[in-house]
Amino acid sequence: MQHTLCFETICVENRRLKNLEFHEARLNKTHRELYGFTDFWNLSEMIIIPDSIGNEIHKCRLSYAAEIDNIRWEPYTLRTIRKIQRVYHDSIDYSFKYEDRTELNTLFAQRNDCDEILIIKNGLVTDSIYCNVAFFDGEKWFTPDSPLLPGTQRAHLLTSGLIQEATIREVDIEKYEQVKLFNAMVSWENAPVLEVGLID
Repeated sequence: MQHTLCFETICVENRRLKNLEFHEARLNKTHRELYGFTDFWNLSEMIIIPDSIGNEIHKCRLSYAAEIDNIRWEPYTLRTIRKIQRVYHDSIDYSFKYEDRTELNTLFAQRNDCDEILIIKNGLVTDSIYCNVAFFDGEKWFTPDSPLLPGTQRAHLLTSGLIQEATIREVDIEKYEQVKLFNAMVSWENAPVLEVGLID
């Protein structure tokens, strides 16, 4: 499949672009590996926050390929997640943040009465549709070393030592107590936490 566009979703809070160095690193890696360009994009110079954006949390969505296609701004509201449905796909590939999310949306449609999905690939826990995940064993938080897409918040949390990587198979889920869902827009402090018994 030809993926024409990728995108970055950057959290803007108090008129500040958060975790920008991690977004910049992923964007430039994608620009190099997927599109074949070697120039470096400095996002702090390329993104100008509009005067209309206040201090509340906004989403900056930057779409790009060889060049920036568009930048959109919108207010952000945290989703409510009460229950998670396991879904299965052994060949799904989302190693770059493609705008084409057809396969992910097909999996999300299988959530039944749940609010979110947990994607299992070849027996390994990966991500939800929008978030990376971490599991709590009573002492520490562990994030799967097999994510579909290593997120920028995930990179920040690993660097800060708040989470650690581990191989987490579907059969390991019941060994943990809680699961937490986070992404660029959902900080660790505000991330939904569920008991693992709420994963169907």
